[in-house]
Amino acid sequence: MNPFEKIFNYRILSRMEDSGVFLSTSHERSWLKLMLDHPSAAAAFSGVTLDKLQTLLEGEAPLNLAEDLIHKASTAEVQVYHPLVRVLRRSIQHHQGIQVSIGPNNGHPGPEQSGLPYRLEYSMVKREWYLLWYSWTRRDFMSIRLKKITSVCEVPAAPELVRTTQAEIHRILESRRQSAVIEVLPNYNRELSRILYAFSCFEKEVRYDEDKDTYYISLFYLGNEGEYVLSKMRFLGKRVRIVEGNWLKKRMRESALKALALYGASPDQTLTRQE
Repeated sequence: MNPFEKIFNYRILSRMEDSGVFLSTSHERSWLKLMLDHPSAAAAFSGVTLDKLQTLLEGEAPLNLAEDLIHKASTAEVQVYHPLVRVLRRSIQHHQGIQVSIGPNNGHPGPEQSGLPYRLEYSMVKREWYLLWYSWTRRDFMSIRLKKITSVCEVPAAPELVRTTQAEIHRILESRRQSAVIEVLPNYNRELSRILYAFSCFEKEVRYDEDKDTYYISLFYLGNEGEYVLSKMRFLGKRVRIVEGNWLKKRMRESALKALALYGASPDQTLTRQE
């Protein structure tokens, strides 16, 4: 193991996480100190949290990018942080109901709705925030883009209503839940951290088979996220293999056959060439 790099052994990392230990490199701390100087940091963190982070990083030198990067023509800056994130996060932590005003749709303002927020998600593809919540107005579990929300305010909710709504959310999510088992081929065990990072947005469990020197990743995802899981499998290529999950196996076969047909090849020809 390179002593100048972070520890990437999954078993060691998982034990450290269980004990509340977090590892960081000096480069990461310097980068964080530089980011805290950005004007949006004051809006992204509460005053107490921002002061604590700045105190912890007092002894670190900020990352110097002046000599390493040349800023040429760039696209319009996309603000990753949304001003409603902190408000909604507080409501989620305190199990408070919310009332949201939806922005205009086709020139007409949307109706106000009340409900219970469940989770905030950020789409790396669309580069925008989403709120997952249960709407008491529509009696349905919904996803809404934060940029569509014009205002949010907390509303009092009876503890019994919060409990029944949370139970309904869990029931809906459980009915949509899918699972798969992904095998990491032993030749790529050293890339386990990279592979786990590809599935970082999903709930997962990792099991190691000492006899086979093989890692198995049990992945849990919602039904509408299946295609995204497949995109990650294609990205990882020959490093991983689906061993459980009939739907994923079927879709992977279909996409592989379409790719072969596009280049005028067949599975038999491919196997013959490999042999």
